[in-house]
Amino acid sequence: MNLYALTVADAMEKLATGDICSEDLTRSCLERIDQVEKNIKAFITLDRDGALEAAREADLARKRGNVGLLCGIPLSLKDLLCTRGMKTTCGSNILGNFIPPYDATVVEKLKSQGAVILGKVAMDEFAMGSTSESCAFGVPQNPWKKGYVAGGSSGGSAAAVSAGECLASLGSDTGGSIRQPASLCGIVGLKPTYGRVSRFGLVAFASSLDQVGPLCRDVTDCAIMMNAIGGYDRRDSTSVRVELPDFRSFLRGEVRGLRVGVPREYFVAGLDPEVERVVKEGIDFLQRAGAEVVEISLPHTEYCVAVYYLIAPAEASSNLARYDGVNFGMRDMKADTLMAMYKDTRSAGFGAEVKRRILIGTYALSSGYYDAYYKKASQVRTMILRDFQEAFKRCDVLVSPVTPTPAWKMGENSDDPLAVYLSDILTISANLAGIPGMSVPGGFSKEGLPIGIQLQGPHFREDTLLKVAFALEKGLEATRLPVIE
Repeated sequence: MNLYALTVADAMEKLATGDICSEDLTRSCLERIDQVEKNIKAFITLDRDGALEAAREADLARKRGNVGLLCGIPLSLKDLLCTRGMKTTCGSNILGNFIPPYDATVVEKLKSQGAVILGKVAMDEFAMGSTSESCAFGVPQNPWKKGYVAGGSSGGSAAAVSAGECLASLGSDTGGSIRQPASLCGIVGLKPTYGRVSRFGLVAFASSLDQVGPLCRDVTDCAIMMNAIGGYDRRDSTSVRVELPDFRSFLRGEVRGLRVGVPREYFVAGLDPEVERVVKEGIDFLQRAGAEVVEISLPHTEYCVAVYYLIAPAEASSNLARYDGVNFGMRDMKADTLMAMYKDTRSAGFGAEVKRRILIGTYALSSGYYDAYYKKASQVRTMILRDFQEAFKRCDVLVSPVTPTPAWKMGENSDDPLAVYLSDILTISANLAGIPGMSVPGGFSKEGLPIGIQLQGPHFREDTLLKVAFALEKGLEATRLPVIE
């Protein structure tokens, strides 16, 4: 049996019955990494010894009856979640040797429940990108087709889960960075409501948009991971004190009576016909299963990209000001003045995309331009939120494409940043509004590339998304592992 191919739920059951042990499960994942990593390139840091030690501790804990929710389950982490004693690079040279002195809250929670952390996976530098090609330490590849992007910025997380290198992973989503790579790699990805999951210890890109969430093989695993990481955290000022239900209790496959909204603005010129076909097949299935389908409008959708690419870079320019070579991270040792050290450190440490966004953000916040750009974008952001509030008066969940196209060739848009930005056009509005969003496998293109279906719901209604996603998963049967070339 290839233990690495188990879902989290199946592995939990087999561990509980004693059919397998965590050490064997972890070794299976490590052997799988040895087998495919030369092609997948998902990991930046692999903690082989630490993972095996954690697995043995999990097995001992299970014998003593001290069993956490994820006891013995091998996971990976996007490399912007702080891990005590393990490098956290954010995919950037400027943090190439940064070892945090503490764990992020979500990492604390995973460890307290007995999870085995295999290592840290690749991402776009500081989560700025849609293909993971800006990572300074290697670019992850789509497991479904050699030479194609895994998506971004959580591309390493999606590739590792899809390729069987770990059973699940944590990523972050600022404008689609969980949902988009999940769709391109044929797995499930959930961006929770802003404030549902602690951001403490998440290295910030855009603080009002970033949210931690799971990437998993199937919907049940996604519910389990949400149970593990969700909840209020007093150390995070943006954390919201709301009840955390057992998300597994909503996985019944019943959607009769649910109102499914189809936003007309998401089905426009430029949408790949195969993507449209898969999504409409999903909508038709829900309708046959008893859901009511209604067409709705999100009239300010056309402004989402412009709003996002003012707000996100503005917040990034502020957050990334701390990387100046003084307190932590890379420092240029040849500079002979303080100002030269600042300039040389940031010039050498940051990649082209990060520099581009810092420049855009600094300009948008500069004197004389703040009102015209950042303030105006914030006002339109409120209008985008109101669009969703009005839509959810008429429906319980929105169903749409995740991305305009399936995965594309690596390097295809490397000279056209705008084309890459537009690949997030269908996902960024959820971040601007703070609502939960999810990608669930819906089908495949003629080339065999996965295509996801996006679900969006009202604030703190992840239960509804999981309910609908579970029904789609069972009805469409599009969830499976790729054959690695």
